[in-house]
Amino acid sequence: MSRTFVGFGFGAIQAGLFLTEAFRSHQFERLVVVEIVPEVVNAVAQANAFTINIGFADHIESLTVGPVEIYRPQAPSARQLIVDAIVEASEMATAVPSVDHYTTGGADAIAALLAEGLVRKAAGEGPVAVIYTAENNTRAAEILEDAVLALAPGAAHAGILRRVQFLDTIIGKMSGAPAESADLAPIAPGFNRTFLVESFNRILITQVQRPAGGAMSASLDPAWDTFARGLETFVEKPDLAPFADAKLYGHNAGHALAGYLAHSLGFVRIDQLTARPDILTLVTDAMSNESGAALCHRYAGVDPLFTPAGFHAYAADLVTRMVNPYVRDTVARVGRDPVRKLGWQDRLIGAMRVSLDVGGEPWRYALGAAAAIDWLEIPGAETADFLNQLWLPEEPDAERRNQVSSLIFPA
Repeated sequence: MSRTFVGFGFGAIQAGLFLTEAFRSHQFERLVVVEIVPEVVNAVAQANAFTINIGFADHIESLTVGPVEIYRPQAPSARQLIVDAIVEASEMATAVPSVDHYTTGGADAIAALLAEGLVRKAAGEGPVAVIYTAENNTRAAEILEDAVLALAPGAAHAGILRRVQFLDTIIGKMSGAPAESADLAPIAPGFNRTFLVESFNRILITQVQRPAGGAMSASLDPAWDTFARGLETFVEKPDLAPFADAKLYGHNAGHALAGYLAHSLGFVRIDQLTARPDILTLVTDAMSNESGAALCHRYAGVDPLFTPAGFHAYAADLVTRMVNPYVRDTVARVGRDPVRKLGWQDRLIGAMRVSLDVGGEPWRYALGAAAAIDWLEIPGAETADFLNQLWLPEEPDAERRNQVSSLIFPA
């Protein structure tokens, strides 16, 4: 059976992960991508392919992926071609800046395009399909499913859910479009833009449900019995929640901590931290002994990751990857949007809170939070009020807020 893969959004993750892995799998006859930026669409369409740069531990190599069909839904006749590809697809992926983009664009929005194609799937056209959501939101699959069903006729809802599964993802892959690109292959000939991604590709996804007798058999198309993902490198997990916490309070928290400390030291690239092994040890220990210890307590027995040895190995591997000079990660990219990253539920403060919940002393993450505030150049006399106003909507308990604040700025 021929397979079609459809991607929505053409950034570094779509190009360097989903489309690249679909190409490498040799399981798909058609690679289709939907993008709204005209110059990107024109450049890739003219080449009928794109090139990605991949950072390994000791070198960078380029890979050309093609043939690739790329369509801008606003272009004449393109919309119908996109919808037809959705009907044909067995695997799809959204990789756009945020879940808000699912419904942006009216009739040409991702949710609208999917609704039209999936209504035809519900009627029996095309194969059953999974849709990977890569928007770094723990509810992305649910949000996209709701948005699609809201635009589809009610009579088609059961058929869509019988033949399509929306999957969450946990993507710990570093990627970007570096400014230092003179020695990198462009996305397409003559197009002044590049993608550089690390070689890491162990991506976790929601487990695909298959008929197993009882009510489940009645709610799913029998074709799921023989369904096999073309993107075989992805790892299915029955419950992503523990791993989402590990990503946010381990990977993301540690990365942010490294970024803000690197900024405090005047560094421009994250790999410059190799000159400060003490900082790298601090970051590893923060992930292992602060948030890691708390998560091992919370999720004991779930997976080998949630053991002291497992989480330390996870942290040490991330730090090694983080400072890989062939990934060229920048302090500006890692540290961007510090206000969000200082949020009560977000990486730095969230990591501190999970540690405090089990009696830990998260002084390393507190140091990172102080460095993030320094990044914002908030006058010292105003920092307490800034944090209070930032956290108050999510944590009304003043004592709890003060507990965290006092660790960041001890008396």
